[in-house]
Amino acid sequence: MKFSYKLIALALAFPAVFYAQDSIAVSTSEYPNTFTSGSANVYPFTKDSKRFNDWSISAGAGVPLVQSADMTSIKNGNGKNLFGYSAYLSIDKAITHAFGLKLQYDRGETRQGWFNTKDAIPAPVSTYSTPPAAGRTQYDALSIIGDVNFSNLLRRVDNKSEFRWALHGYAGIGTLAYRAYQKSAALGGQQLMTEIKPFKLNSLFGQAGAGLKYKINRRVDIEGRLAYVVTGDDEFDGGGNYLGNNTYATNVNLTEDQVSDNFFNATLGVTLKLGKHQSHLFWHDPLQEIYYKLDVLASKNQDIEVCKAGDNDNDGVCDDWDRQLDTPAGARVDGAGVALDTDLDGVIDLYDKCVTVPGPVENNGCPTSAPSTGGVITDDTRTLEAIEFDLNSDRILPSNTPILNNAVNYINSTSGAYRVIGATDTRASEAYNQKLSERRANNVKNYLIQNGVNAGKLEAVGRGEKDLKYPECEPATKCPEWKNRANRRVYFEAK
Repeated sequence: MKFSYKLIALALAFPAVFYAQDSIAVSTSEYPNTFTSGSANVYPFTKDSKRFNDWSISAGAGVPLVQSADMTSIKNGNGKNLFGYSAYLSIDKAITHAFGLKLQYDRGETRQGWFNTKDAIPAPVSTYSTPPAAGRTQYDALSIIGDVNFSNLLRRVDNKSEFRWALHGYAGIGTLAYRAYQKSAALGGQQLMTEIKPFKLNSLFGQAGAGLKYKINRRVDIEGRLAYVVTGDDEFDGGGNYLGNNTYATNVNLTEDQVSDNFFNATLGVTLKLGKHQSHLFWHDPLQEIYYKLDVLASKNQDIEVCKAGDNDNDGVCDDWDRQLDTPAGARVDGAGVALDTDLDGVIDLYDKCVTVPGPVENNGCPTSAPSTGGVITDDTRTLEAIEFDLNSDRILPSNTPILNNAVNYINSTSGAYRVIGATDTRASEAYNQKLSERRANNVKNYLIQNGVNAGKLEAVGRGEKDLKYPECEPATKCPEWKNRANRRVYFEAK
């Protein structure tokens, strides 16, 4: 008897495909405001400019259980379960935050029937209406699998929790080869009969399932996965052994009216993420997609009328809601168009020679006497500018190296000591932000030391979310992204 193969149609859901990346701040004369995406500049998305990894390798092992067949692994003729073994290896490519593809190789062995093929045939045989039989199937499979990251697909962009768990869905098709053995008391003897099915392009099978991933670190994930495999073959379980003339060695293959033997495969695996970047695309913050799309729209120079009443002072805030219509040229402004005064001393940052330390107007915003924590503040203090960081990152951006190199020259030219202070915005938990701020401060400190600063002159301090440059950004959703970015910083303080 020959069984015709049915083409397995599997519908794979493709999310909207677009590439995203972190915003990349560069030093310019402009400053983000309510009409920007939150970045001073965003490079076009290219292979060279992407700042996340999208390739990985996965491997795992598990237990296959034949569920729908003439001979099954679960509650077989003797009421017992027969466990096989399986293993897989795949090369994975993330195409978007929510969708990827896998080229996967599977190998394993299923065990099914009334008893284990390595055991003796149970007696007495006469008590069975059908001669007891057992099967053992060794298989190899090669498939293309679609991978949907439901956690990234459904994740709220204002979710502040740390992103370490992810639910994935899988579906795919491939080609299957196997060698199936049957041990039976049929024909009056104990026989071990074999069926062989080699790899063929038309020997299609399908599989679908779900997996739960946990991110251990930037390089390694672990995953528990449960897949359902549709073989498309009624003889996969070893139940059929065709002798010709419509005759089988046993009638096991006639116990179920079906055309496909199917099985569950439960596995536990590990994923190794490849690449030089800090994050993988599947763990990338979905909020960054919004930034990129906004900047892409801006780069296309679309004719969008933003300010009907105009912007006479060219500060980026429309006159309709600009509270300061005569902002000096070059001054940084808040969302209401008011020039920024970081230290609230009445001297806007544009004219303030000590931006972070309050001082009288007549002294250009600098204190007239030495502060209690250090020496006299001079014009050179402005050399020690703060640097900003990407969301959930402690990586020093290339655009910040000129600022840090200036800091190296200034610190080496003085005899004072300095605190390198790390800070964060208010996303994530307080404990996580504290550790993140410490990493940022230590990275900057190490950079300064590697470039010639005496280690004894520096102390790294993390203040987490307790030292916001813009305290009104609690929670972060109350502020435009440029304010949250300004809170994610490392700055210097004289000891």
